[in-house]
Amino acid sequence: MSRRHIPAFLDPSHRRRLPVRVAALAAATALALTACGREDDAGDDESAAPSADVADGPATGTIEVWAMGTEGEELGAFLADFEAANPDATVEVTPVPWEGAHDRIATAIAAGETPDVSLIGTTWMGEFAQTGGLEPTPTDLFDENDFFPGPWASTVVDGTSYGVPWYVETRALFYRTDLAEAAGLQPPQTWDDLKAFTQGLQQAGAQQGIYLQPGQGGSWQTFMPFAWQNGAQLTDGDAYTLDSPEMTEALEYYASFYTDGLSQDTVLQPGALEQLFADGAIGSFISGPWHIGLVRDAGAADAFAVVPLPGKDEGPGTSFVGGGNLAVFTDSDNKDGAWKLVEYLTEVEVQQSWYETLTDLPSKPAAWEDGPLTEDPLVSVFGEQLESTEAPPAVPTWEQVAAVIDGDVEAAVRGAMSPADAVADMQSQASSIGTGLQ
Repeated sequence: MSRRHIPAFLDPSHRRRLPVRVAALAAATALALTACGREDDAGDDESAAPSADVADGPATGTIEVWAMGTEGEELGAFLADFEAANPDATVEVTPVPWEGAHDRIATAIAAGETPDVSLIGTTWMGEFAQTGGLEPTPTDLFDENDFFPGPWASTVVDGTSYGVPWYVETRALFYRTDLAEAAGLQPPQTWDDLKAFTQGLQQAGAQQGIYLQPGQGGSWQTFMPFAWQNGAQLTDGDAYTLDSPEMTEALEYYASFYTDGLSQDTVLQPGALEQLFADGAIGSFISGPWHIGLVRDAGAADAFAVVPLPGKDEGPGTSFVGGGNLAVFTDSDNKDGAWKLVEYLTEVEVQQSWYETLTDLPSKPAAWEDGPLTEDPLVSVFGEQLESTEAPPAVPTWEQVAAVIDGDVEAAVRGAMSPADAVADMQSQASSIGTGLQ
């Protein structure tokens, strides 16, 4: 996600190299660029045309790769083994800052001057696939059943996959075990349990039973799991369907944590969540695996645990899934080599090695069955949670609509709008924006 969509307490600028970075997602500003159309002859060169199958044998030629953030800084050195196994191939990795990555990719697609393969933020998939700039995923090379279902779904646009999940991230519930034990509480399994659980943590000494992000960029990522758990569907075909009873009920439940005094309705500054949690002032919060190290560094030591999110009526409940996908461009000059590189980076042993290098979580369940991801039981919880996740719809305009949801969630939790009115406003604005699929 772009930095404006990262919740303040999840901003990676204050993280060390701890579990998974939030994938960069940005506003859909490339629509104006793609409206100009790609060059009529882009991709017509026979040397760049996709083959029905990736050829047998090792990769050859130059493979140009764009990767963002720390992944881009580390990937080049990491690929020494791939180049050794493919001596006639050379991988050229260009690190690209997340802040400018979206527009750079959009401009490259519009000009027909792309690299061969790139890291793509999960919510960019719909937009870039719709331009015709991404190659469909070879079904003979990648089996969707080898990947967690939520991450794979993030690659699918209008029924076709246009990439492969590389690394993933999801959210689970962190809580203070000392406060839970003092209140005689077990980890929550349902919405009713979660409400009682946070009330009990507060009665045991926490100033806030839970911290739920009350607004600003990225708050939809904390709220939306409750909507999914309640059966809400965000799109139906090429139309947004946000104004459902399920969405309204979920927002009513979410807002009740603020009206009941269990969570504050102002956004915490970077670093504040970790310290307040370590001090016992906040009893629980929902976040990703990077917070394991952060709260330990803040002094929480072993006085906390992580469990999957509760569901509405039973757990585990659906959580948000993000991360980074690898996609090959239509204008690639070396599609064969590009797909072989993607295949290598998503091998189980390579994903485990990448986790040890950068703590990015693997997208394949098999990578969680043994090896480094089994060493910390708290990290293992996120592997369990990944079995119950959902990605936002892969439509070109999702980033614009996500910003609308952020604003309406904030209005609802602060009492400026009723949940019903907030959901109606989401739908009205989303309908005006459209999915971009028509």
